[in-house]
Amino acid sequence: MSRRANREGSVYKRKDGRWVGVVDLGWENGRRRRKSVYGRTQSEVNAKMPAVRLDVQRGIPVPDERITVEQLLRDWLEVSARPSVRASTYACYEANVRLHLVPTLGRTRLVKLAPLDVERLLHAKRAAGLSPNTVRLIRVTLRRALQKALEWGLVARNVADLVSGPTITRKQVQPLTAEQIRTFLAGVKGDELEALYVVAFTLGLRQGEILGLRWQDIDLDADTLRVEQALQRVGGQRQFGPPKSDRSMRALVLPDLTAAALRQHRLRQLEARLSAGERWQDQGLVFTTSIGTPCDPRKVTRLFQAHLKLLGLPHQRFHDARHAAASLLLAQGSDLRSIMEVLGHSQISLTANTYSHLSQEMKRDAAARMDAVFASS
Repeated sequence: MSRRANREGSVYKRKDGRWVGVVDLGWENGRRRRKSVYGRTQSEVNAKMPAVRLDVQRGIPVPDERITVEQLLRDWLEVSARPSVRASTYACYEANVRLHLVPTLGRTRLVKLAPLDVERLLHAKRAAGLSPNTVRLIRVTLRRALQKALEWGLVARNVADLVSGPTITRKQVQPLTAEQIRTFLAGVKGDELEALYVVAFTLGLRQGEILGLRWQDIDLDADTLRVEQALQRVGGQRQFGPPKSDRSMRALVLPDLTAAALRQHRLRQLEARLSAGERWQDQGLVFTTSIGTPCDPRKVTRLFQAHLKLLGLPHQRFHDARHAAASLLLAQGSDLRSIMEVLGHSQISLTANTYSHLSQEMKRDAAARMDAVFASS
């Protein structure tokens, strides 16, 4: 056999009968790197080696076969995810990596990770009793890490893209009707959180966005409100951060009802501040405890549900007030683009898919309009 040229590589037969081709990748970070390809015959290996050498010549990164899935996930969390996502999102990614991905796939060589490995992981998690949404988020975490590995030249494909996540069945949302909302707001008249409920039902803000509102974000002379931050719960601690997405940072016009409620609330807060004296911790927040500190989201939800029960209204999540606001806008003829802007959705398809259901009143109205068409013919 003739001698191969420098960096052309070598081919040899292993004791188990398989053939191996080794391509010299040169020096990197003070060490010599080599890439091995395998085949059942010498000709099969010889056929694979030119593609590797061509990648080297073109400057295309050749994956390091020693990198494990755990190494990739750790690097992705610190280098890519931590600086670019909200603290609460990072906490979710980190928990999925620590609790689910590293224990099952961590030792697998990254270049050896196959769609079947991901499929088995998702199946095992569903079999262990995890909800479809939890399993979906595990796949999302892995898929985003592998996408970054693809950009870094560590893998040739994102195997998580080749595996379908679990089917998520959307629960039918039954928000309060306009009449029920009127009953609720009448029932909480004078309550210390009356304005908070008015904001929730008339503007459809997320709970974290409401609890993150500052007086500097509200102009009661111009009747405008800006969503600039949100209260988040990360690792058991409450902290402020940016809203859910870039679209979530938005400017809204206040309905007269909302502006009036906020003016009354500001007077009520000034009285609470005088009463608290030196105990008041001024953070500029609109909705606070009796000493000016941020409200506990869970307590706000409990108070909201206690009012519903006392007034004989259906049980609701606090988030359902957001759905109610969207339904009222739909019922009044607002288009999806306008509703998307009010709610701060990142895509109009999200608005369309989330609020594709119609309230009973809207269904009756549609039926009445159809009757009118044929009655006039």
